[in-house]
Amino acid sequence: MKILIVEDEILIQKSLQKLLESKQVNVDATASGREAIKLINTNDYDRIICDLMLQDISGFDIIEESKNKYTPKEISHKFVIITAYSSPQVLEKASQYNCMLLNKPFDNIHQAIEVFMTIGSNLE
Repeated sequence: MKILIVEDEILIQKSLQKLLESKQVNVDATASGREAIKLINTNDYDRIICDLMLQDISGFDIIEESKNKYTPKEISHKFVIITAYSSPQVLEKASQYNCMLLNKPFDNIHQAIEVFMTIGSNLE
């Protein structure tokens, strides 16, 4: 399994990366949305864990750019949006992509890791 983490809070990014790698997951990580788009275009990921509020662009911008590579169904299975800012507008927008959304801080980090590793496993 190969996962991309797009998270500009380095402590969260590194913690998620270490936890996933401890479960034998191949992980790429970046703090930049623009870098994430380059990685998505040049690699195949099973999951993309994407922070919503990045320094350069939003997680939704990354999803929009991913439409060049993935179908809407693939996007809904691959992307997990993580955010500390889940307003009704954010929830509405996430539902348009059918992506799972997890709030930070995570209530249970081990549960979050399981979600990251299993979401989309029913890809057809």
